[in-house]
Parts: sequence; structure tokens; C-alpha cells
Amino acid sequence: MSTGPVSGRSGSPDESADEQAAHGVGLPGHADATGRLTGPSGPGSEQAGWPAAGSGDVGDQPEVPRPAQEAGSAPSGHALWGNTTSGTAETVGYVPTGGGATLPAPRQGHTQGESELVREALKDAKVSHETSATALKVMAGSGTRGTEWPRPGGCRIISVANQKGGVGKTTTSVNIAASLAMHGARVLVVDLDPQGNASTALGIDHHADIPSIYDVLIEDTPLADIVVPAPEIPNLYCAPATLNLAGAEIELVSKVARESRLRRALDAYDTDGFDYVLIDCPPSLGLLTVNALVGGDELLIPIQCEYYALEGLGQLVRTVDLVKAHLNPDVNISTIVLTMYDARTRLAAQVAEDVRTHFGDVVLNTVIPRSVRVSEAPSYGQSVITYDPGSSGALAYSEAASEMAHRWVEAAQ
Repeated sequence: MSTGPVSGRSGSPDESADEQAAHGVGLPGHADATGRLTGPSGPGSEQAGWPAAGSGDVGDQPEVPRPAQEAGSAPSGHALWGNTTSGTAETVGYVPTGGGATLPAPRQGHTQGESELVREALKDAKVSHETSATALKVMAGSGTRGTEWPRPGGCRIISVANQKGGVGKTTTSVNIAASLAMHGARVLVVDLDPQGNASTALGIDHHADIPSIYDVLIEDTPLADIVVPAPEIPNLYCAPATLNLAGAEIELVSKVARESRLRRALDAYDTDGFDYVLIDCPPSLGLLTVNALVGGDELLIPIQCEYYALEGLGQLVRTVDLVKAHLNPDVNISTIVLTMYDARTRLAAQVAEDVRTHFGDVVLNTVIPRSVRVSEAPSYGQSVITYDPGSSGALAYSEAASEMAHRWVEAAQ
């Protein structure tokens, strides 16, 4: 079994001391069969504070305490792939180095997203303190809608925009929509990104022949003709995007009222049947994004916890101010969510502090950590909420959606 980044291997209990020495046991960072820490050999080892090779003083080194654990179980703080909900294990990717632990057989790809297998995998998992209390609650309601959250008095139309690419716009749109739908709200996701990633994550077919939001913007097709239900989650619907949308930026230039065509489509559609409409925008400030800002009443900005994400934020705010002054006086920045947060870095904490200082209460208290499960989920046509409900990413997005739902009620009172 691998011993991590340090070369060498652990000695077997059945080997003699000479055999273990021949196999390299006693290299830096290793413990011998008695549990005593052994040091390096070679020139300079004495200056580093280790006894010289063959000096016989290794036995005088202090013993390294080992936590008590059952045979065959993973040591605390480590995780086996596919048998953990720890966000740290997901992002760092290490495996246990303690004795007796073995890797489980990997799950088959086409069944990884099934909630029954997720529950089975998590049953005996070493759950971190970050997720243990909430994971069971999320999993208990994963087959149903779960506890209902407060619903708004009218339909909230929220554009999810940031001209910086890779900050989590689509991921945020899809997973917040899924969380809201699983807790009693009726949600429509409008995929306004030509890449169609939101449609993919919701399991919606969006090849070129499918009626899409392109037809709504360019051909004046009614929005009701393209909206389809998401197969995995009740109460969740999607207006898909196709690659045809890539040419819409040019085609919209010659259209009448080009900035408000999405708004007109939403006004003609019965949005009163929904509690939330989330518009997933492309990574630009072109006509598609302007249509989303004119069509929505609120703006949700995902901000990656890195410096480049802050650099373009001022330009986005200026664009919102222009839209507010000339096209849609009702639009406002209602929510900012911090994504891809890495608690191991000072930069992430500094960016979060700067954003909270500048924007105040519109920044959600919940931050979204980096999580491999969040990235894996779309490959199975699912949101992370259904793919792995006990993962750190799923729990964070569920908490963020809950915070959004309850904030509206508090603001309305």
C-alpha cells in the first residue's frame, strides 16, 4: 500500500528487523515495527539532529503516539475515495497511510448518482465535523421534497451573471434551483449560455434540433413551447440552450427592442406559476447578458475567491448601473455568493473579507467550498444535490438556497 509522498514502504509485522531495514523501513517520516520514529541516514544526518546510522541510538527517540482504531478501518482525518463526505478529502485527494486500511472497489460510473448507493456508501463513512449533522438530514429527504422553505409572494426573476468565466455561474444556478425545488418551490432555469451547461446538468437534451431559447429570442417562439421538466427533480423546469445561441449576439443587433426581447417573452409567459426563475448568463457583457439584466428583477453574482474575480467586478457593477438607468430601473444586486472557497489559503479569506466589506449584507453567509463532487455531477446529468447529497458542495448549496429563501421573507416583513 502506498505510504504517501515519502518514498519507501511500511514493514510487514511478519518481517524481521533486518528484512524491514533491507526494504527501506526507517526512511524519514516512517515508524519502525515498534512504533518508534526513525531518522535518515547519510551525510549531514547528525547536523539535522538525528543519530548517525548504526549508532544504536534510534531507540532513544520518543515514540510517536498512534490513535486507537479498529483493524481495517481508516484512521481519523483521512478518507477513502467513494466512502467520504469530507470536503478536505475531496479536494486534497489523499488516502489513508495507517495499517490495515484497504481501498474499496470503485463504484460503477453509471450508478454513482443513485441516491440508494450514496446512502449505502455514507452509512459507515467517517463523516467530518463539517458535514455530519446536516448530511443525515439531507439524505433523509433526498427521495422527497424535504422540509418546505418559505415561498415568495410572487415570482422572483433572478439573473445569475458575472462576465468572468469559471466562477460558478452555471453550477450556482443549477444547484440553487435544485435545492429550492426539493424544498417545495416551483423553479424555472432559463439557460442563456450558448454552451448549454445548465441544460446538461439538469439532464435536458439540447442538440441543435431541439426548440430552445434561441427560437424565443430570434424567432419570437412562445417560451411555453420550449420549457421542459427536469427528469430528476419534481417542480424543476428548464428552457434549454443550443449552439444556435452562439450566433444570437449578432442576429439580435438588427432586431427591434433587442435588449428587452427576453423580458417580453417572460411577460407573455405565465411566470405566476413559478416561485423562482433563474437565468444562467454567458461569461460576457454582451446582448445576451443585457437581455438577462433587463428581464430580471434581481441579480445574483457568484464570485470566485481569487483576485481575478474581483478585478472585473467593478465593470459588472457599472453595467448594472447603466441598465438600471436606461432599461430596467427595478434591477438590483440582491445576492452575492462566494464560490470555490479554499479555507487552506489566506487569499480566499482576504477576498471574502474584501467582498463583505464592500457589499455588506447582500453577501450570503454561506460560502461554497471547492468540491470534486460538484464537478462530477454534470457528467451524470445531475445536480450535486441529487448526485451526492451528503457532500460538502451539496450541503453548502442547500444552505445557500435556504438562506436566500428565508432572507426574502425577512425582507418582506
